[in-house]
Amino acid sequence: MHIHRTHRANILNHSQVEEPLNRHGWSASKLWNVANYHSRQVWDNTGEIPDDSDLKRELKTHPKYKGLHSQSSQRVLEELAESFNSWYGKRKNDSRANPPGYRKKNYYDQQGHRVHEEHPRSTVTWKQKGIRHDTENGRVRLSKGANHKEHPRAWEYILVEYETRPDVTVENLQQVRAVYDKAKGRWELHLVCKHEVETPTAPGNETAGVDLGISNFAAVAYSTEEADLYPGNHLKQDGYYFPKEIAKCDDSGGDRATRLHHKWSERRTHFFHSLAKHIVEQCIKRGVGRINIGKLAGAREDENGDSKNWGRHGNLDLHGWAFDRFTNILEYKAKVEGIEVVEVSERDTSKTCCICGREDDNQRVERGLYVCETCDATFNADVNGAENIRLNINNAESNSESAPDLGGDRSTGWLAQPGVYLHDLSSGFQPQAQVVDCKP
Repeated sequence: MHIHRTHRANILNHSQVEEPLNRHGWSASKLWNVANYHSRQVWDNTGEIPDDSDLKRELKTHPKYKGLHSQSSQRVLEELAESFNSWYGKRKNDSRANPPGYRKKNYYDQQGHRVHEEHPRSTVTWKQKGIRHDTENGRVRLSKGANHKEHPRAWEYILVEYETRPDVTVENLQQVRAVYDKAKGRWELHLVCKHEVETPTAPGNETAGVDLGISNFAAVAYSTEEADLYPGNHLKQDGYYFPKEIAKCDDSGGDRATRLHHKWSERRTHFFHSLAKHIVEQCIKRGVGRINIGKLAGAREDENGDSKNWGRHGNLDLHGWAFDRFTNILEYKAKVEGIEVVEVSERDTSKTCCICGREDDNQRVERGLYVCETCDATFNADVNGAENIRLNINNAESNSESAPDLGGDRSTGWLAQPGVYLHDLSSGFQPQAQVVDCKP
């Protein structure tokens, strides 16, 4: 089994490589700006946004494209296209959504005339064709962009000496990212390596169900008649705070805005990794070998393909809801432990009673409360959805042999009173006393 891991590394010869890394970081910002301008022009003229293949085709002969190794330039254009696509999905329902900004900071004189501009040091990614790795001496050669070579045919590179933690082995290097840490005023390397590990044995044969949401970011139901809730309070608070602070910045690509974006991203990533780790740990304890997770690919669109309108605050939550990213992180961490992660349809899981199977839109009477008129059950609505995902009721409808037994003498106490885990930045997820009512 192959997995990819990213190792952070300090640069030992920083004083020798700082200047060429600076030039490549500035080149990445300039290429971003050129591609950004081109994308806005296409949008204004056609109402469409060019994808990364269009940008690569149009800009591959541009002078700024040659400021980086060709694969590094391609990665910049891919990131820009991803940012524009994200903005396009938000813009209909979020009036505060703005297209990706330019990466520069302008300085003006007393008359308001621009006298100087600075570009931030953007992250530069080298893929395999731009890397030569010396494993014995802890060095990596990073190919320069053509604009930074003494002559076009010169085989020039940046030779970086790095140091990782003593327990880290850097081999099968796939990518190198040079990332500038503004707080430290230094560059560091992120080394992406492919590791081959022995496929572990699954902890057991049980199945868990995961329902992703907004108020509770995740609800997990186990076949042991236990359930956990993971409120997304910190994630939502950050989703309100950081956009407001970024909007106060005079320049969306300036230093402060860049720092805020970086901090917001780090906090969100930390939340996802902590949550995935905690869920996997709980699955191991309960002998879970398979995790069913709701497939939310269409959560932002209605049945006609148009963006859903969840209200102003709901749209802010929904479009900051990186469920795809979290699913990928969970899949990776589960795979290392021998647990399979399967995306299943979440259609009707929120309005179907997991006890008797009755389907009714009106049974979900409040955000956190589900009441079934048929079996007189009352329980947490998100846990009900997670249990239906665990049972995979949609697959069961088309396969009678695997249809779950929704009836019978089943306990409902665990559905009404799930365990609640709250996120702490320093210690991860910690248990809260079980809720006594059904509202999260």
